[in-house]
Amino acid sequence: MNPFASTSTLPFELPPFALIAEEHYRPAFLAGMTDQLAEIAAICAGTDAPTFENTMVPLERSGQVLTRVAEVFFNRSSSDSSDFTNALEEELAPLLSAHADAIRLDPELFGRVATLHEQLDGLALEPEARYLVERYFTEFTLAGARLSNDDKARLRDYNKRLSTATTRFEKNLLADTNDLALVLDDVSELDGLTPGQISAAAEAATERGLTGRYVITLVLPTSHPYLAQLTNRGVRERLLAASRSRGIRGGAFDNRSLVLEISGLRAERARLLGFDNHAAGVTADQTARTPQAVADMLGRLAPAAARNARVEQTDLQAQIDADGGDFELAAWDWAFYTERVRRARYDVDTAAMRPYFEFERVLQDGVFYAANRLYGVTFTERTDLVAWHPGARVFEVAEDDGSPVGLYIIDVYTRDSKRGGAWMNALRSQSTLLGTPTIVCNNLNVPKPAAGEPTLLSFDEVVTLFHEFGHALHGLFARVTYPKFSGTNVYRDFVEFPSQVNEMWMLWPEVLANYARHHETGEPMPQDLVDRIQASSTFNEGFSTSEYLAAALLDQAWHRIGAEDTVTDVAAFEASALAAAGLDNPAVPTRYASTYFAHTFAGGYDAGYYSYIWSEVLDADTGEWFEENGGLTRANGDRFRSRLLGVGGSTDPLAAYRDFRGRDADIRPLLDRRGLN
Repeated sequence: MNPFASTSTLPFELPPFALIAEEHYRPAFLAGMTDQLAEIAAICAGTDAPTFENTMVPLERSGQVLTRVAEVFFNRSSSDSSDFTNALEEELAPLLSAHADAIRLDPELFGRVATLHEQLDGLALEPEARYLVERYFTEFTLAGARLSNDDKARLRDYNKRLSTATTRFEKNLLADTNDLALVLDDVSELDGLTPGQISAAAEAATERGLTGRYVITLVLPTSHPYLAQLTNRGVRERLLAASRSRGIRGGAFDNRSLVLEISGLRAERARLLGFDNHAAGVTADQTARTPQAVADMLGRLAPAAARNARVEQTDLQAQIDADGGDFELAAWDWAFYTERVRRARYDVDTAAMRPYFEFERVLQDGVFYAANRLYGVTFTERTDLVAWHPGARVFEVAEDDGSPVGLYIIDVYTRDSKRGGAWMNALRSQSTLLGTPTIVCNNLNVPKPAAGEPTLLSFDEVVTLFHEFGHALHGLFARVTYPKFSGTNVYRDFVEFPSQVNEMWMLWPEVLANYARHHETGEPMPQDLVDRIQASSTFNEGFSTSEYLAAALLDQAWHRIGAEDTVTDVAAFEASALAAAGLDNPAVPTRYASTYFAHTFAGGYDAGYYSYIWSEVLDADTGEWFEENGGLTRANGDRFRSRLLGVGGSTDPLAAYRDFRGRDADIRPLLDRRGLN
């Protein structure tokens, strides 16, 4: 019996990972696609006039086998890949693309949805059902449902080729990232790192069969966190060079041709669908609505960010000169000398904060504690339940009255089989229609120390944990009828908002006091250090905002290419785009260069990387609301949960925000936060 053929009998329908073998995936995918197409055909074969009950409800019920296997497989392929998963994913990519097109481009199905959309005002549907019809009609239309048969054939070809190319991009990136990990022979080259970080580098080397040596694995962004600590300038330069070399070295893992292929195909597809470019097609179904709205916002922020970065650069060069350094500040020096200036100006040493950020305390007494104070939920570890990897831990989430919320799974440590970055995804998504429960997962990439050593997080890793947990809460709390709206299934330029809000609690006084304790002495983080952290909150924001905006504008540039445009040189195009934005400072490289920009060429944020700062307008405005209304209180949490997190994607997100806030968001708090006003 294939484990995906029926619903799991484990608590919360947790997939039976102990029973799932490699040979189960492919047959389940093929059967799932066949079953769903038969279900769609049955809808279209109906002789009765279209109704919500005979069209939308069975459409939402369709594809359950495919959903079960896809949720498990794609979580595994990103968090614990292998030659098997890589090969199967490449085989499946065009098949799944064709399957999605078979549904979205089915003229009979679209005709039924369009009929319901025309009759919408007379159907007397409750709000979520009405919104379901509206969303399907809009999405099918934008996906090409109105095209001629010949144009649909061209569209299917574009989608098939894109699915294959984006899958190859991601696999190349993972392979090149592993291949470029920095191997060091002498522990003296790691001077500046903590004992725990050195232990992690030794452990990473041992896992690669390099006992006695040290390996620094790369992270997804350009800048590695160790650049702030390594005292050896040559090692810093090598580390940054390795990061920036991904996908441009020639050979099997070079992504330059894929960048050109993907951006070109997206431009061709956009023209076929009636848009000037891919960015126009994407934003048409986001809260931004147009590329110009995105350009206006990014253009408003970029000059101030670049100006602030140049001021910071002058300060860092002054520090180099004061230290007797006979060199000009380079990109691999920025983080190191930022810490030097931060210590001198604010007496804040972010490396010295690590002993106060022991992972288990951060998770239990910080992340879970804040969620309990705000929402009343509790987290109980279920050691009797197994996930996809021995390092992944399962927690049962319950309301304050003991009623179930769902399962939360966290997989903390980096490994060669896990893609870079940090993310949230769902293994099961709540739906009243289907009676499904909720299982959400967080994946991080924290270096694993040697056995017996504590896992001490950096400041940024703590921020990341709170951020990704915000996504998890969104997934856990959404309560909807229809699976289309479950969890984080919202507009792409809204989805980062709840996760960014959750970052706020990291430094909230009562939360920080509860978890930030020295892992050896148990002493709390000194209040004067906390005060200095707060005082330095806008320090280095010129760099941080510039590197982010550079990536967001680069993403927009690639996706504002028209089908008639010709681009042949990735590096030249990238340099031109950054220069046009005034963000071509060699000392401040873009957060992601094109050949390792997984968000936009493999991760579903194509023409949408602006979403982070777009959502941050809402986040900063919400932070101000919490501060004005008493902060970390159950009443505030319940309001945020019921009006924003709890609705999932079942209503227009900006309408939900107005319901919560009483007005549209104001950009001023964001400008204050980032020192851009």
